Amino acid sequence: MRGLRLLRKKWDGRLGALVRNARSELLISSPYVSQRGVELLLSHLSPFQKQTVRLTMLTNLSPGNVCQGSTDPTALKALETNSVSISLYHLPRLHAKAYIADDTAAIVTSANLTAGGLFVNYEYGCEITQQVTVGLIRQDINAYAELGAPVTTEELNKYCEVAGEVRAAFRSRLARASRAAITRFDRAFGVAADELLRLRLAGGATHTVFAKTILYLLQRDGALETVEMHPLIQAIHPDLCDDTVDRVIDGKRFGKKWKHAVRTAQQQLKKRNLIELSGTKWSLVHEAAQ
Repeated sequence: MRGLRLLRKKWDGRLGALVRNARSELLISSPYVSQRGVELLLSHLSPFQKQTVRLTMLTNLSPGNVCQGSTDPTALKALETNSVSISLYHLPRLHAKAYIADDTAAIVTSANLTAGGLFVNYEYGCEITQQVTVGLIRQDINAYAELGAPVTTEELNKYCEVAGEVRAAFRSRLARASRAAITRFDRAFGVAADELLRLRLAGGATHTVFAKTILYLLQRDGALETVEMHPLIQAIHPDLCDDTVDRVIDGKRFGKKWKHAVRTAQQQLKKRNLIELSGTKWSLVHEAAQ
């Protein structure tokens, strides 16, 4: 089929070609990123590309991934160290693996940007060069990235230090399951989780994050009731949607705190004339007018 190539094995060569052919933008969505994956990118980026091509990277920096070695923050730091212009986003429920160069080529695959995904595991995917389709994939991934937490160079450097302690504590816990080792790991894991929450909320309160998500969902799925939104929002932002935390006023419980933040987001969007409620369903204003 014209514009479509199946990728069964040894697909790293095709990824290398995609990287080499990028002229202005590389967009990568990979929940797991390792040093070997970053080395492949750097080996195919020319010195000129490192100065001119913008890399947008979506990944999952969750402490669980870090302590198991699935994601290596220091590998991401290596991209910046090598003068690559990078915009990095953290998304806790990211699962899509997509590699996109401008509007010219996209690889959609089961493979992460890791040694296993590139060289060891049985992976499957396809390379697409149909410009319209590539543009749609690029648009979808960019829209999803906007729901994540942007990670600055300073924040990444700090998280690399935290991640190092998490990995060391995890290895210590595995080696000797003493109470001290368990305490050290739990403390380090908690620090890392808190650091990610700070990143997630750096752009404003929880309802600000939810407002962007509501617009994304209504654009993607059309009109939705609030009860339909709740599980969709929770699926995207599990770290911000804690069902164990209730809103309490004067000793009285008024439901899940995060759901009140969703309601606040809806009302703010309504005041800005971006969404409206018709019956029980919310919709984008421009869609409701059609």
